[in-house]
Amino acid sequence: MADAALKAAAPSKSQLAYEFIRARIDDGRYVSGFRLVLGQIAGELDISVVPVREAIRRLEAEGLVTFEKNVGAQVALLHEAEYTYTMETLALVEGAATQLSAPLLTADHLERARAINREMIACLDDFIPHRFTELNQQFHAVLFEECPNPHILDLVHRGWNRLTVLRDSTFSFVPGRARESVDEHERIVELIESGAEPLEIELAARRHRLATLDALHRRQEQGAASEQQQP
Repeated sequence: MADAALKAAAPSKSQLAYEFIRARIDDGRYVSGFRLVLGQIAGELDISVVPVREAIRRLEAEGLVTFEKNVGAQVALLHEAEYTYTMETLALVEGAATQLSAPLLTADHLERARAINREMIACLDDFIPHRFTELNQQFHAVLFEECPNPHILDLVHRGWNRLTVLRDSTFSFVPGRARESVDEHERIVELIESGAEPLEIELAARRHRLATLDALHRRQEQGAASEQQQP
């Protein structure tokens, strides 16, 4: 009776395969465009390909996996062009908004920004990309929300909203970028605190945004190269 209850409570092979693949998509081991070889995954889990196929169909329904003729199943590609355009635009307008906000930021603003950044640092060892992204947005909002130009501020908000639609968290694909990001945050706060030239603040904020885009592109290139080397 107890054995039957334990068996009933155990996850199915399809669920195990789903969780296995999903975890690797979330933590960036399976990057956008990574080909999912059913037999290989089945071998790693010591199960047949049938539950793996079921798991991939479920992931396909969730939009995380695509299936193409003559290619097979692969991790869904980011809307790469749209994502790139959005990040490039956001780098410009957020940089400008941060620079315009800088003279209006008080010691309390900067302490709030640092407190959020400390929380981001605390997340690094037990990394949860979605939570890190939430904190990242809160950090930047402290620095740009005082922007006196409502048109620029509206463009910043539109950019962040667009990013959410395109990808919940880029940091799931480039987790190593997170550690660099928090160091850059402190540098931006230091520039504002020291009364640095507006252009220096704007360029620091802009480079910070573009560095994340560059990191994602490098990771995708590495993933593509690795995939080509597979037998």
